[in-house]
Amino acid sequence: MLDREGFRPNVGIVLLNQRNQVFWGKRIRTHSWQFPQGGIDRGETPEQAMVRELHEEVGLMREHIRIVARTRDWLRYEVPDRYIRRDARGHYKGQKQIWYLIQLLANDWDLNLRATDHPEFDAWRWNDYWVPLEAVVEFKRGVYEMALTELARYLPRSEHRNRFLRQGMRPHEHDRDNDAAPGAAFELPPGATYEPDPQLGARPDAALRPHAP
Repeated sequence: MLDREGFRPNVGIVLLNQRNQVFWGKRIRTHSWQFPQGGIDRGETPEQAMVRELHEEVGLMREHIRIVARTRDWLRYEVPDRYIRRDARGHYKGQKQIWYLIQLLANDWDLNLRATDHPEFDAWRWNDYWVPLEAVVEFKRGVYEMALTELARYLPRSEHRNRFLRQGMRPHEHDRDNDAAPGAAFELPPGATYEPDPQLGARPDAALRPHAP
């Protein structure tokens, strides 16, 4: 479902714990970290899509969360041609997103990355609100900064003192090393929780090996 300009309606989700840290998920079989997000199906409201995507990607139900705020308008990003399927090129341009700031009312152990047969993440961690944008795929960074900036007003005032960190944070040395090649030695950041793909075995680096075509 695309709008007239070629953007697909989508929701982005900033999930907070009680310390105002945000859920940060590692996309399955990659070194890329991001917030949960997903498309809005025909007939769905953005809120309904957010609740559905939250369950599909993180395993949470509506009773596990409290909606704190959402962005007022759509935030758009364009997807480079190399990431677009050939049959979609020429009419698909990118995503337009409504972002939600939500509070976790449940426990960490209620998070489940394998709530469906098609998981999006294989590891997760709690991160400071101003996530390191260098860890986000380049074409999404502008939307992430706009969403975090707009939603930050709904956080406790103490969080605003960390705003300068959003551009100054750098990946750890092992994060840069891990960008080298799939299957290389893999180390999760401190506090991260790994949920291996049962089909690939229990080792974290096994999850990074590409599937055969």
